[in-house]
Amino acid sequence: MLDYRMGTFLALCETLSYHKAAQQLHISQPAVTQHIQFLEREYGCKLFTYENRSLQKTPAALVLEQYARSVRYNDEDVRHRLKDREIQEIKIGATKTIGDYVINEQVRRFLARENNALTLIVENTEHLLRLLDENQLDFAIVEGYFDKRQYACRCLRKEPFVGICQKGHRFAGKEITVPQLMDETIIHREKGSGTRAILEQKLLGYNESFVHFHRNICISSFKLILEMVRSGAGVSFVYKVLADSEPDLEQFTIQGENIVREFNLVWLKNANIQEKVQLFFGDK
Repeated sequence: MLDYRMGTFLALCETLSYHKAAQQLHISQPAVTQHIQFLEREYGCKLFTYENRSLQKTPAALVLEQYARSVRYNDEDVRHRLKDREIQEIKIGATKTIGDYVINEQVRRFLARENNALTLIVENTEHLLRLLDENQLDFAIVEGYFDKRQYACRCLRKEPFVGICQKGHRFAGKEITVPQLMDETIIHREKGSGTRAILEQKLLGYNESFVHFHRNICISSFKLILEMVRSGAGVSFVYKVLADSEPDLEQFTIQGENIVREFNLVWLKNANIQEKVQLFFGDK
């Protein structure tokens, strides 16, 4: 069972405001202060400090936060199991490439069992990690960058990252240079998405960014991105599993860049998810 003072601590970690934490928990602000002071005495360390009038978590608070989130997850999981042992429910998050093109077979196989229930949220990496922290997901499958020190993770597979363009485009089937790429209109995902972060990082190595392209277009929908590329509105970058599923598009690569990224299974450290992972992935 998660101590109620730990609940207060997590609320303060999320809001970084005694006033907002009190409002969220429907308790008084002095009560929030008392709960935090109790935990500081209990663990013998300072959990929060003020820097430039802004509340900040100490290194000790980061360690305790990680522990408290896993305890909260495990507690909620046990409560759910005790209420209903007949239905096996799993809450999964997946980034868009993975959710739409990679785990289809696992979803079909899992739902073929009548006692299995599934919640699948397809979102960008940043949003899914936030849902993990809030205990709204059992685990997430992401292709984006994340802090491996903060979460437990396992690499599921490695996937090449390639450019896509309209059939007949001058880049079709070629290795192109970064200066050639910058002359094009680039169509990219929104901030927080894994594919955008990969492209931004590569461009940074050439002292380039999206603003230096001939034109840049931000679209969160893969379906619309593919339609725009098909129509010749610009070029984009996606994982090869998606590019291979689109025979009407051509692929290209950046000269000297063999971009391969991991698809990772991510969960809260110390969270008991092994049974759910095995149930979803079968023998994996």
